[in-house]
Amino acid sequence: MADRRAVLIPGRGYDTRYPLFLYLGEALRRVGFGLHGISWQVPEQFDIDTIGRWVCDQVAPTLTERTDLLVGKSLGTLAAPLAAGRGLPAVWLTPLLHRGDVVDALRRATAPFILVGGTADSSWDGGVARRLTPHVLEIPGADHALMVPGPLARSAEALGQVCTVVEDFVR
Repeated sequence: MADRRAVLIPGRGYDTRYPLFLYLGEALRRVGFGLHGISWQVPEQFDIDTIGRWVCDQVAPTLTERTDLLVGKSLGTLAAPLAAGRGLPAVWLTPLLHRGDVVDALRRATAPFILVGGTADSSWDGGVARRLTPHVLEIPGADHALMVPGPLARSAEALGQVCTVVEDFVR
């Protein structure tokens, strides 16, 4: 039986059934987390200035139950203000570090968080990430899906690195 609860927050086109969440979810289960995966249909025509409020409106109702960890991917990292406001630890996968609202929320965070990104992702800024937290996994050559060029085994290896870093973080 799980003694902790993690909420999984999808991205725009990367839901919680995709490999990163499947493996990360299994890693979290193995260290005692129950999982609550959010499912959503992002509006096709959204306003870039108000989409953060929409994300928070989708995530907030799941936080009525005890929550010990947020795990968000890409668009899901727009829930960073909720984590900061509630003092929740978090794992932010391919965070939108080019957005000031995300960076500001991460600066306000009082609970520890991990930032995971790749050097081939235009939303990633390793320098900013390292200034925000000591918990950073930067994957050389990884794109916004954390896939790396070359043999697929290299992307699987990156996925394994993410799982290991998160397992160590939550222990």
